[in-house]
Amino acid sequence: MVAESIGAKRCSYVQCDIADEEQVKSAVEWTATTYGGLDVMFCNAGIMSHSDSGQTVMELDMSKFDEVMRVNTRGTAACVKQAARKMVELGTRGGAIICTSSPLATRGGHVDTDYVMSKHAVLGLVRSASMQLGAHGIRVNSVSPMAVLTPLTRRMGLATPADVENALGRFTSLKGVALTAEHVAEAAAFLASDEAAFITGHDLVVDGGLLCLPFAAHS
Repeated sequence: MVAESIGAKRCSYVQCDIADEEQVKSAVEWTATTYGGLDVMFCNAGIMSHSDSGQTVMELDMSKFDEVMRVNTRGTAACVKQAARKMVELGTRGGAIICTSSPLATRGGHVDTDYVMSKHAVLGLVRSASMQLGAHGIRVNSVSPMAVLTPLTRRMGLATPADVENALGRFTSLKGVALTAEHVAEAAAFLASDEAAFITGHDLVVDGGLLCLPFAAHS
């Protein structure tokens, strides 16, 4: 749908399961071959488990835990690794890698332990990779959006912008603005752009001045 909305002349679609590193490597290789290089990697894939127990520590379903970590943590690491390798191989200076994290990356949660853990790991990956890849002129940052209307939030019972606002609006200091996918895309585009040429290891939080979450606490 995204590729179709942009147009075939400006965008291509390649299916990739980021939990499979060989698929990630193939997608990176295809991109570099097709477009003559690799300047930006935006790793935006992520999942949540849906368990009746809420994935609390004492009721943690380890099979669901493994699935979340396989995509959110291992998959993101594979994307950063393969993109970095290709950028270094091609001598790309000014390359940018962006990962999607979450405001929960700096909080503890009363539920969704596996998801919270996975986003803490993404933030650690971004900070470590930014230090290691800076010598190659590659920047690594993350964007951490509040809940935005996506298939993921729909599975949480938030099917419309009004649902998101009603459920979470009271927990942000910024009023009169509803977070959209476009806001998140613009934040990622900024981190990928020359305007962010001296920004690395940063987590750009797009949360409307999040005050608190009903199911999370600061760590």
